[in-house]
Amino acid sequence: MGHRPHHHHHDQWGRRGSWERAWFAGPPWAGGGGRRARRGDVRTALLSLLADKPMHGYDLIRELEQRSGGAWRPSPGSIYPTLQLLEDEGLVTGQEQDGKRVYTITDAGRTELEERRERGGEHEPWEFGPLGEGLGQLREAGFQLAAAAMQVARTGSEPQRKHAAEILADARKKLYALLAEG
Repeated sequence: MGHRPHHHHHDQWGRRGSWERAWFAGPPWAGGGGRRARRGDVRTALLSLLADKPMHGYDLIRELEQRSGGAWRPSPGSIYPTLQLLEDEGLVTGQEQDGKRVYTITDAGRTELEERRERGGEHEPWEFGPLGEGLGQLREAGFQLAAAAMQVARTGSEPQRKHAAEILADARKKLYALLAEG
């Protein structure tokens, strides 16, 4: 029996794709390895952080992750080009310090930030409405639950897998019931 090229991976249950991949990509609001922000959000977030104090790229990434409770993990690929753009536009200045490029907001950058805040309302780009504080904990608990479920799927007996599926179905019902109370 030959394997067809470009054949999609099937998981233990014969379904196309893998729920493991879906889980570990995170919930929809996490957008994979962290929330996918619109380009404008990234600009506003960087200006906002730099309005507090000068920082280098790695600090900015870490700060955004911290302030969003782990919900937004911007990649260097989205941060550094945006910083370069902000510098080109004269909204920030960058200078080498101890081998790292440290960025400082300019007056033009502060003006741009104020305008963006007026247009965007009172929320900072890393505040995702009501998700707030417990978001990081919930996400972590979800990852741990998925890891445990995958362990049972890989190494458990058929009765254990069946029982695990029932536990997960029950947990899902309880979570939806929680929302129904709200």
